[in-house]
Amino acid sequence: MSNQQVNITVRNLSVGYKKGKSFVAIKEGINVNAHSGELIALIGSNGIGKSTLLRTLTGFQKALGGEILFNDRKLGSFSIKELARVLSFVSTEAIRVQNLRVWELLAMGRYPYTNLMGTLTDEDNRIIQRAIQQVGLAGYEDRMIDQISDGERQRAMIARTLVQDTPLIILDEPTAFLDIRNKYEIIHLLHDFVKTENKTVLFSTHDLNISTSEVDKIWLMLDDKVVEGAPEDLILAGNFDQMFHSDKVYFNAESGDFMLRKNVIGTYTLKGPEGRIFNWTCRALQRIGLVYTETKPLVVINIPSEEKNMLWKVEINSKEKLEISSLYELTAELYKRLSGL
Repeated sequence: MSNQQVNITVRNLSVGYKKGKSFVAIKEGINVNAHSGELIALIGSNGIGKSTLLRTLTGFQKALGGEILFNDRKLGSFSIKELARVLSFVSTEAIRVQNLRVWELLAMGRYPYTNLMGTLTDEDNRIIQRAIQQVGLAGYEDRMIDQISDGERQRAMIARTLVQDTPLIILDEPTAFLDIRNKYEIIHLLHDFVKTENKTVLFSTHDLNISTSEVDKIWLMLDDKVVEGAPEDLILAGNFDQMFHSDKVYFNAESGDFMLRKNVIGTYTLKGPEGRIFNWTCRALQRIGLVYTETKPLVVINIPSEEKNMLWKVEINSKEKLEISSLYELTAELYKRLSGL
């Protein structure tokens, strides 16, 4: 594999699209950086310009202003063949090509290095086989692209970028259309590849939970700016609170999740050992609109001390006492009694 490295510098960039004879800027004044050995997530609400920014970084779309530098060299100074050896790109669109085998798809990634006839060398074949092993598709070489699952197809697309062997890989929503298991496995695959091969990988996503657990840096697109930093830095700075202007959705900086605002139906406190049962009891109660407090709570709950004896002992308003054997029953009973239903 190539030992080449790429650092990205974006200076005062403006991105947008052409409308008639004029250009419309979606986002201006973008200043961000990416370094080799980093996995970076581009996050923002729908329609804010994530795909436009990625297309501009790949050269598929012209910048309206500012500079994009790869190792201090301007993007516009690269020839098409040079750029094909610097960056590879995976689109968000699902590939539905008939009569194309997995091996043939991956072989396309070697075209920047082959002769005019496109002949693959033994070294090219070795690189393709290695990529197949890396993404867990051994045995799929002769399978047709349109006859494998979405998760397998996305692995094949990522394998093609590995075969292209560029120091920079850009992916537009690589986890779109995938189930939970495949989402995590794809991002974990990218994370491992970044660390073992020292590549620069940038991908757009809506999956905040996955991103905060795996990436080194986030480029966060807000209405008026783009900010960058470690996920934890952006959370502590309150940047995720600015993603949505909604009375119904807010960012919980404690849990790192976006949550729906609930109508408060009362307060509660828990008694018992902290741990998994404690935490999931809290989440269940908050889901129905109860707020935790240690001062004069409406509901006091003694949680089970061990999973062998799952029994929640509940006292409501210092009067009613209940014993309940599941969180489903607990939340249903409390919601019925406290919401007036």
